[in-house]
Amino acid sequence: MASAGVVSAQNFPQREVTLIVNFGAGGATDVASRALAQGMEAPLGKPVIVQNKPGALGTLTPAYIAKQKPDGYQVGVVTYSTVAIMPHLMDLTYTIHDFEFVAGFGRFRYGVAVRADSPYKSLTDLVAASKAGKGVFFGAPSAPNNLAMFELGRVTGGKFEQISYKSGTETVTALLGGQVEVIVQNPSDILPHITSGKLRMLASASPMRWTELPDVPTMKEQGFEVEIDSWMGLAVPKGTPKPIVDKLQSATLDSVKNPEVAKRLTSLGVDPSPLTGKQYEEVLQTGFVQMGKAIKAANLPRIN
Repeated sequence: MASAGVVSAQNFPQREVTLIVNFGAGGATDVASRALAQGMEAPLGKPVIVQNKPGALGTLTPAYIAKQKPDGYQVGVVTYSTVAIMPHLMDLTYTIHDFEFVAGFGRFRYGVAVRADSPYKSLTDLVAASKAGKGVFFGAPSAPNNLAMFELGRVTGGKFEQISYKSGTETVTALLGGQVEVIVQNPSDILPHITSGKLRMLASASPMRWTELPDVPTMKEQGFEVEIDSWMGLAVPKGTPKPIVDKLQSATLDSVKNPEVAKRLTSLGVDPSPLTGKQYEEVLQTGFVQMGKAIKAANLPRIN
């Protein structure tokens, strides 16, 4: 039986592989995952079929993947937020130990943006306003976006109040409509409005500057010890044979390094970031500890 298992792993895949995306169709995670899937087909020699299983802030897919047969034919998009952040905020049926991590393939960027006619010309102006009157209202769909503002308030003594929205698109609409004063969103959400002159970015909330706006410094470069991070990667159920995981890892890394796939990821504001399964797991392990401290400091309530 053991010999048969080895042969099966060596011959993997013998049919199409299903890539399950943890957010809905059309969003940045979905579009990036579909680009990745197309790039994986050539090295695997079989089709990679994309399915969406959104819900519960992206945690339904990892919960589903953790319970599947460990044969490599069901691969899940397991993002940073679902493993490093959400376990601190909601009760889940899985932990980081329920997966074999295949690879990391993308890194999100975040930016602090206001309307172009906003009186806040810098992050310093924003902090000053947060210390006066009722503070500053910001929009965000969920963590880690909201953690940037809560952490900025914690390190400066300012008051930032969140108004929650279902998506990045709704959050941007709220800012444009004057319902909130500032948001923290991804390039695909805010760059079009910056280009059109409707929004202005005050800082990169990520560890790095944006390639599209290289003159806008990070929050840390402006003297505020705040940054947020988020990644996308793939995982399979615990117990999936190593030769199968290795083949999936190789196909994922080959796809990310494909110029066409990399170009599509970049167009979404996602940095192509090829990480081995081990490297991606280390990122998640470190993030789990860091995000736990940040969430506790921000006193975020658990989600029912």
